Amino acid sequence: MRLTRKRLCSFLIALYCLFSLYAAYHVFFGRRRRTPAASLRGLRKGAAAARERRGREQSTLGSEEWNPWEGDEKNEQQHRFKTGLQILNKSTKGKTDFHVQIWGKAAIGLYLWEHIFEGSLDPTDVTAQWREGSSVVGRTHYSFITGPAVVPGYFPIDVNNVVLILNGREKAKIFYATQWLLYAQNLVQTQKLQHLAVVLLGNEQCNNEWINQFLKRNGGFVELLFIIYDSPWVNDVDIFQWPLGVATYRNFPVVEASWSMLHNERPYLCNFLGTVYENSSRQALMNILKQDGNDKLCWVSAREQWQPQETNESLKNYQDALLQSDLTLCPVGVNTECYRIYEACSYGSIPVVEDIMTAGSCGNTSVYRNAPLQLLKSMGAPFIFIKNWNELPAVLEREKTLILQEKIQRRKMLLHWYQHFKTELKMRFTNILESSFLMNNKG
Repeated sequence: MRLTRKRLCSFLIALYCLFSLYAAYHVFFGRRRRTPAASLRGLRKGAAAARERRGREQSTLGSEEWNPWEGDEKNEQQHRFKTGLQILNKSTKGKTDFHVQIWGKAAIGLYLWEHIFEGSLDPTDVTAQWREGSSVVGRTHYSFITGPAVVPGYFPIDVNNVVLILNGREKAKIFYATQWLLYAQNLVQTQKLQHLAVVLLGNEQCNNEWINQFLKRNGGFVELLFIIYDSPWVNDVDIFQWPLGVATYRNFPVVEASWSMLHNERPYLCNFLGTVYENSSRQALMNILKQDGNDKLCWVSAREQWQPQETNESLKNYQDALLQSDLTLCPVGVNTECYRIYEACSYGSIPVVEDIMTAGSCGNTSVYRNAPLQLLKSMGAPFIFIKNWNELPAVLEREKTLILQEKIQRRKMLLHWYQHFKTELKMRFTNILESSFLMNNKG
């Protein structure tokens, strides 16, 4: 009996030793093999959380993660990296970090921050009174503030360099913008600010004389002006053209490309959802679409009066139309440049742009070879430009002959171009600010 107990105890001790050795092996060796996978999972979770914080919206047809440019991305990333270094390194040698604060007092500021800079805002709630974010481009540290609570005199000024984003489209907006400029002027005069640039949503007919008195070239204090629409003032020295972008004031989201966005067959040849003004080219467009039954092949929804705000339903319908159409028709309004152009690009739907000058003081074709839409054309926008909607039936007939693979390649090219367009603008903007503000510091 004693011998049996002794054997049992010896067996249990041996079993315990074997289990201890097995556990030690997994602790010291098994974890090492699993670490890369575990780290990758952690990174993926972190990236997912970051995407949620940024409030990015997936496309309507799905949220699968996918690279729309496949093999081209590596070459493009290398090109962008080299270009970025060439641009930024000119002003970075032997200098300290550069801080810029952006005051977003117009909806176009959200296009700059969330779409071009790919920055996030905290909180993500678009109705919040105060929203802020930060981003680094090269060695420039940007901070961004926006919301109704951003009021002159009621927030701390802790930077020397400011970009003020304003709306100067109509009289009421100009009055509001002028109050901000007078406040900024006082800050510069009391040496609380050193440098100021303005991004301006200009008048659609380019009547922007009201801001002339504030420009440094005219004895004012605004060193740089980035202006929307084809202003004849643009000289690429101290006045630069800036894109209109998407209608962020209607909550148009940042759209992330998906596999289905590129590869799915789209049921509609084209789309137009918008206001049709009396005696406008839009009326001619509606008549032409009715010819040969093309209105049955396109998603068309016309209204007689402009509506400044979208409902959740109307926004979803509009996004679905962009996503399910191969072409997006972009007739002129008060100006040739419209939000629809950039919104179509977001969904890989080719803009068909009415390429004519509208009434007003904007750059004309006798002086500016690329007007209208000088900025987009100078950056090689892969759009379909037409001078008259009578050309549309031929465009649609050609469209009917394209096979899916040809459409996929075209969507790929458009999405690729649009991403490059935004990246290039971000780099240019940063380089211009650094070159101007730092040079003036020396003076």
